[in-house]
Amino acid sequence: MAKYAVIGLGRFGSTVAITLANNGLDVVAVDIDQDIVDTMTGKVGLALRIDSTSETALRSLNLNEMDAVVLGIGSNIQESILTAAILKKIGVGIIYAKVENQLHGKILELIGVQHILLPEEMVGTQLANTLVSKNILEYVNLSSGHIVIELVAPLEFVGKTLAELALPTYWGLNVVAIKYNYLAVTEDGKNVIEKRLNDMPGASDVVNEGDILILLGPKAKIDRIIYETATRQK
Repeated sequence: MAKYAVIGLGRFGSTVAITLANNGLDVVAVDIDQDIVDTMTGKVGLALRIDSTSETALRSLNLNEMDAVVLGIGSNIQESILTAAILKKIGVGIIYAKVENQLHGKILELIGVQHILLPEEMVGTQLANTLVSKNILEYVNLSSGHIVIELVAPLEFVGKTLAELALPTYWGLNVVAIKYNYLAVTEDGKNVIEKRLNDMPGASDVVNEGDILILLGPKAKIDRIIYETATRQK
């Protein structure tokens, strides 16, 4: 089972910790405030009150054996930086860190933190792209510089196969999966529409009206398809 640690249990950190735990992952949640720790007890595998600026305390958690550590300390930048430096010193491999601003992020990058998260900017970017195109349901920045989006199939895509659309060739994008509507019958005989996922779409798969394409690609390519499909809607 994958193991994760979340340090700093504010709104961001607690949400990450609980979501991971709810998905069956082993989570250690850490904060310096005992009251906050108490609220997490029973919601994650282990909740502990620990001062994350103490190297001895962090070493006791064997964080170097975790699949990743999420650093959720944001408002106290000094504490965040010191904790990040200790995490690197004790051999933690993968660190995701919430930051308050670009400067905070740059400092953590210099320390060696690989994944910098600026939640307000991420939410703002997603909102802006949703407003630009009604076809965009999700817009997620990856640390690799690539973007994942959920795109409601534009009308010009409907009825065509993935081979005909040639998204990798024409758009420079890969189709990761397709969400589609499925007509199901309940136990009491009622017809209901369910969303199902085709996570291995092939070249012969046809895009139908209402399908949601999950696309992966470089930001410039993603921005292009958002702009062009939005322009054609108008």
